[in-house]
Amino acid sequence: MFSADYATARARFRASALRHDVAIEALPITARGPNHEDLNIDIAWLGARNARRIILHITGVHGVEAYAGSATQLALLAVPPALPADGALVLVHVLNPYGMAWLRRTNENNVDLNRNFLPDSASWTGAPPLYRKLDRLLNPASPPVRDGFGLRLAVRSLRHGIHAMHQAIAHGQHRYPEGLFYGGAELQQGPRQFCAWLQQRLAKAESVFVIDMHTGLGRHGASTLIVEPGTGTATTAELEAALAQPVTGGTAAPAAYTVRGSLGAALPRLLPGLSLKFILQEIGTWSSLHVLHALRNENRWHHHGVGHLDHPAKRQLREALCPASTEWRNAAVAHGSDLVYRAADYLFGRSRA
Repeated sequence: MFSADYATARARFRASALRHDVAIEALPITARGPNHEDLNIDIAWLGARNARRIILHITGVHGVEAYAGSATQLALLAVPPALPADGALVLVHVLNPYGMAWLRRTNENNVDLNRNFLPDSASWTGAPPLYRKLDRLLNPASPPVRDGFGLRLAVRSLRHGIHAMHQAIAHGQHRYPEGLFYGGAELQQGPRQFCAWLQQRLAKAESVFVIDMHTGLGRHGASTLIVEPGTGTATTAELEAALAQPVTGGTAAPAAYTVRGSLGAALPRLLPGLSLKFILQEIGTWSSLHVLHALRNENRWHHHGVGHLDHPAKRQLREALCPASTEWRNAAVAHGSDLVYRAADYLFGRSRA
């Protein structure tokens, strides 16, 4: 069920939607894939077109993480939850198609899209003070080589504290355009189109349950459900009761941090006046150090190497965020699908068809 590349994943998603008579839309971006293919955010809509109650499942905010989400959505197209007359399941397939196609976590402008959804009044400048001190370590201006990164990072962690390091690195920054976790200088093309689509297509909804599926954080092969501050109308306790699963606040999750400019925090601004519940689902892969090291190497290769796909840095990042293990992949799809079924049980009072 896992696809080999973006083009294959997109073709399979669209073919499955067509086979199951599901309406589908495409939001194109101007960037191109490694074989000059078109890149699109595809959206499949199952159920009532003017639904009052909607489950919105989003994959690929962090491009290369989309492989697990794409496989999960194929499973959901094949066996969706039962939908009432006023209900819908909406599958957003790869919000960052460039990142999936090029095996990057960021988009065509090196922007981390989960740091890019800032309010209109926000400043698109600056970086956490500790990030500025770490810039040369995190973002060396050279192709990837062995340089003792893990040891050097450990020394800095002893000096500043592990949590402070996690928070400073991953919070989001707007000072180093070629650096990790860059939030951009403006709302990016893909997010801009998606925001407009949400405001147009969900205008008549009364209740929306959003699941944003990621990979990386947490125990290998396990599902971690995270509620970010300001992302909806439900408390952690309410969501735990609804989903019959543990739900944590962002700062309590394994290797967690709070971020600036997340998609979840933008949704109440984009969809005011409705009942909104938001869950960020992480399927754990490897240690946070392993993932950060892979991100750093790929970023160096992209900016200071040739950047093509046939390189160890690209393969390392894909394995860091989409392990090749059959056991891990089966678990990712099972966890991803199960969460949608549980959300449907809660929102619609039914289980899968």
